[in-house]
Amino acid sequence: MTGKKSSSGEYRLYQQITYGLMVLPGTLLYVMFFIVPILWGIYYSFTNYNGVARRYKFVGLDNYINGFKNPRFLGSLSFTIRYAICLIIVITAVSLCLALLLNRKFPMRKYVRAIYFLPAVLSSLTVGLVFDQLYARALPAIGEFFQIGALGLNVLSRKNTAFWGLLVVHFWQGLAIPTVLFLAGLQVIPEDLMEAAMIDGANKMQCFRQITIPFLIPIISIVLVLTLKSGLMVFEYVMAMTNGGPGGSTESLALLIYNHGFVERKFSSAIAESIMMAVLICGISFIQISWSNKKRVY
Repeated sequence: MTGKKSSSGEYRLYQQITYGLMVLPGTLLYVMFFIVPILWGIYYSFTNYNGVARRYKFVGLDNYINGFKNPRFLGSLSFTIRYAICLIIVITAVSLCLALLLNRKFPMRKYVRAIYFLPAVLSSLTVGLVFDQLYARALPAIGEFFQIGALGLNVLSRKNTAFWGLLVVHFWQGLAIPTVLFLAGLQVIPEDLMEAAMIDGANKMQCFRQITIPFLIPIISIVLVLTLKSGLMVFEYVMAMTNGGPGGSTESLALLIYNHGFVERKFSSAIAESIMMAVLICGISFIQISWSNKKRVY
């Protein structure tokens, strides 16, 4: 018996060592290219480092304090939050309705699903460049041909419409993935539960509110977090279509961080702003996930 226990213990130790050696390369790469840069970035955010000079000074929380005093940062923060909120509301509502429609049986359903998912496989930068030309050339030409004054000017050239021009493009491409997630969630709902509710006298709206929505709470949480992240980190569309204009009205936080870090050589300020954005995303996501975990039914 002692020999068997010893042999079993040696085998388990051998397994643990083998698993550890297999995980070690990935762990080292993760630490080297993810954890260490984050720690260095946090350190540089407390300095006046410009990304080039060898000498720099420790300035404490000045970069964070100056960020909240900077009207440009506050304007970018306001734009980004408004953009993310609008994106969440529109994509969540429309993708859920689209998933309910696609979950029904109708002719050529597979082809329709493939067509609506096509924008998701395109590059965001490519989509932004294409829509930039549509806004600048195609829509004004159509407006001139049909004598529609509202289409005569480029949507992206005006402060009051550039926001919505960006949002439409982001919505068009960002709708596919949430719809697929909702569609997968709808197919998990037990059909016998819906049938039992209908037999008991529940109408379609009551079934939707009392059965469908509770079962979709985990999916809704995922969609909200993904859309929130996409909205708060919007960069490609802004870079390709407006570059923050007109007059800085569409400069998102991500674009501001890029400009400060790589264009204006305010490296430490850019890192401080990126850390504040990361804290904002993590905080809102944590609140949302905690709320959804209390509401889920399975």
